[in-house]
Amino acid sequence: MFSIAEISSALPKSGGAYFFLDRSLGPIIGTIGGLGTYFALMLKTAFAIIGIGAYAAIFWEIPVKTVAIIATLFFMALNLVGAKKTSAFQKVFVIFLVAILITFIVDGFLSIFRMETIKQHSIGKQFTPFFTNGMEGLFTTIGFVFVSYLGLTKIASVAEEIKKPERNIPLGMILSLIVTGLIYGLGVFIMVAVINPTDFANDMAPAATAAKHIFNWLPDDAGAILMSIAALAAFASTGNAGLLSASRYPFAMGRDKLFPAVFSRIGRKGSPVIAILLTTALIIFFILVLSEEGIVKLASTFQLLIFIFVNFSVIVFRKSKIESYDPGYMSPLFPFMQIAGIVISCVLIIYLGWLPFLFSSGIIVMGLLWYHFNARGKVKREGAIYHWFELLGKNRYDELENELMTILKEKGLREGDPFDETIIKSKISIFKNATNFDEIFDKVSDNFCVRLNLCKEEGIHKFTHSASDDSFIALPRVLIFHAKFNDVLNPSIHMVISRTPINGALPFKDYELKKPVQICVFLINSVEQPKQQLRMLSRLLDILESENIINALLNMNSHREIKEYLLQNERFVSIKLLKGTPQAAMVGRQLKEIQLPKDVLVALIERDNKTFAPNGSTTLMNNDILTILGETKSISKLYKEYLIYEIEKLDT
Repeated sequence: MFSIAEISSALPKSGGAYFFLDRSLGPIIGTIGGLGTYFALMLKTAFAIIGIGAYAAIFWEIPVKTVAIIATLFFMALNLVGAKKTSAFQKVFVIFLVAILITFIVDGFLSIFRMETIKQHSIGKQFTPFFTNGMEGLFTTIGFVFVSYLGLTKIASVAEEIKKPERNIPLGMILSLIVTGLIYGLGVFIMVAVINPTDFANDMAPAATAAKHIFNWLPDDAGAILMSIAALAAFASTGNAGLLSASRYPFAMGRDKLFPAVFSRIGRKGSPVIAILLTTALIIFFILVLSEEGIVKLASTFQLLIFIFVNFSVIVFRKSKIESYDPGYMSPLFPFMQIAGIVISCVLIIYLGWLPFLFSSGIIVMGLLWYHFNARGKVKREGAIYHWFELLGKNRYDELENELMTILKEKGLREGDPFDETIIKSKISIFKNATNFDEIFDKVSDNFCVRLNLCKEEGIHKFTHSASDDSFIALPRVLIFHAKFNDVLNPSIHMVISRTPINGALPFKDYELKKPVQICVFLINSVEQPKQQLRMLSRLLDILESENIINALLNMNSHREIKEYLLQNERFVSIKLLKGTPQAAMVGRQLKEIQLPKDVLVALIERDNKTFAPNGSTTLMNNDILTILGETKSISKLYKEYLIYEIEKLDT
């Protein structure tokens, strides 16, 4: 669980374990892992949906598998309308289910207490012997019920659709583990305590049976009916979520050309329609041909094998030293946590027996054959493992780092990254006439020398030799240089804008420009913040690749305008102090006397076409333009308080 949380916070893409294994261990293992996890999730989903049929049989005389097939088709229709609708449906299931189970647990313990004190009933007899089949029975049971906990990691398969994955994915998994662990443990304890062991061993609906013993305050059989409804909600929740997450595997593999491209098509509602239809058909097939016990053992065995690969993947990514591998959540106790996960999974697979092991082997062979005959010629990439073992350098796939960089851009900045602050404090140099790169490097190095107390020669050397370590990026009409220094505490940016194009060669490595350049950006950071440097660089790239941004920047004369344009978010507002407007009350007062929301900051003031950073003693003057940064709600409040009036006045 911790390993999946780390990788999915670094690679929040649909496909879950498949995507992780493909990018870490290569497309062959990715194909095996994708097929295996896909089958494991479908088998677990089939098992849960059969549970719906088993509990529905308490109310209606309908064959279990008939009910299960109808339920599968219902979940298919629900998933076709999109993940948001499916998530809303899940919330209803979960809230209802947790409320009923808490009631069951509380009333169960009260009933057990009454049985012990009033009726002198010895609960201890129910738990004797505690290990009926010794340690072998214990480990076999752990492997058997392992499938019940697979839902903890399902969130990774839809990571692409989750906001703030570095926070919400591990938090969701940890909270799920705590809640399900408590409910499973306490719930099973109550059932063992109140149901005769012999009857319990053959009971298909033990929750309903236990409810008959403990819900004495309800009318006859009302407790059993209530628990049956809760069980139906539990199985429905699992079945619905299982179909949702399982269908993302053929979708992701189709997108990566390991499956036919038709599986990567998105419907009008944003759902992978073909992938959902295939998954539904296979689940119905498993329901019809497999027993409940067979389904569980097969699902658990292959999922354990996948978890072995996933734990190894974290080790590979960490050891590969790929800079753009930037997880927002780091698995604790590395690598001991991962090694323990690998060893324990191997032990549990052994205890599950030969038949599940043979099935898993069959899936592995199927994956190898499928990759060899169908996907090998279409896929041109290798995993991070080749970045770890430099002896295999000829197979190293450099595009992997570009892909991870793209993912980094999609994730955006992490909370706490000082990008806005760096833009506000950045240095802007505007040249009216064309100049050469030597003059630009000299001016930038002078600036960093004064602002950051850097040695000028070292600064020039860092940038002029940056091509040797891939630390400059060429975009149309833009060059971005980035370097890291030992004595720098905070990131810093210097932007150079030339009104006329700069041609010629760069002053190093005989690098000839293919097209003229008009904007150069220099980003530096501490050597202790390589990941933050990449995140800020990816944000810069995202901004400077925007359509028409170069022409817009070239037409601006105000440093304030340029900086505000680069911020490109909803966390700032510009207010001009004009007579006859509400903000005119600020004129003549010191900044520290102005009553503004606590979570905003006046970052810049433009006065007489000059821009500067104010302090608390700065006296505001008429026609000053204030750039205010802050939280979205406070910025919106300032906008309504000051700018709406100004806009209405201008319109009038």
